[in-house]
Amino acid sequence: MKKVLKVIVIALATYVFLYVNNHWIVTTELSYESQKVPKSFDGYRITQVTDLHDATFGDNQSQLVEKVMATNPDAIFITGDLVDSNRYDLQNSLLAVEQFVDIADVYYVLGNHEVALNKVDEIYNALTNLGVRVLPNEAVVFERHGERLAIVGIEDPLMGKSVPDMLDEATDTISDEDFTLLLSHRPEQFDAYVNQEMDLVFTGHAHGGQVRLPFIGGLVAPSQGLFPTYSAGVFEGNETTMVISRGLGNSMFPFRIFNLPEIIVMELQSK
Repeated sequence: MKKVLKVIVIALATYVFLYVNNHWIVTTELSYESQKVPKSFDGYRITQVTDLHDATFGDNQSQLVEKVMATNPDAIFITGDLVDSNRYDLQNSLLAVEQFVDIADVYYVLGNHEVALNKVDEIYNALTNLGVRVLPNEAVVFERHGERLAIVGIEDPLMGKSVPDMLDEATDTISDEDFTLLLSHRPEQFDAYVNQEMDLVFTGHAHGGQVRLPFIGGLVAPSQGLFPTYSAGVFEGNETTMVISRGLGNSMFPFRIFNLPEIIVMELQSK
């Protein structure tokens, strides 16, 4: 009887541990302070949502929406893998997006899973109809009091173009003097972002390394393999800062371990 009880306790503890690790959304608050940030955009808040992979957080995605709403964003960046190629359920993910657009302006770029599904046009159309600004190698420029901020987005390399070529295409219509925010799915392309002199880059894709080990970090990430360099956090190179969100959902391996689902909030501060 004691052995049975022990097994039950261990099973319940494991279930609770896995549930919390995969459903407890945390909000990471960051700030970017620089003389490059236009004074008229001081305090501008960006909430990044990435790698949802068709996961569900409460009825009608209520837990995720409440978390995003609580960040009081000026813009919401969705940096790819909104859906999963192994269990495609676009409508489930759109339940969150259609509520995001009531909170702030929403911007979106592709991840590799959207491309793998061969449903890019369907996804682009659905998001555009909801009021999302899709950025397929494009830039949007905002001007306040004569100062400019550019939001740039590139597609996933699975679309057939190299990251440097997509960056060239996306930045063709903006000035070198514009403060530039880049949405891109893949953090392992950091060198390309540095070479293109992007100011602040938002990426995902690595899922935080899926399993995070104390003092080591992420265990494995797509496109990087074991012990990836770029799994989560902030990286700097020359004048470029890259933010990697651990994201929300899973693909292939169904569990996150010591790696809570994450949304990131970045506040711009003019130095």
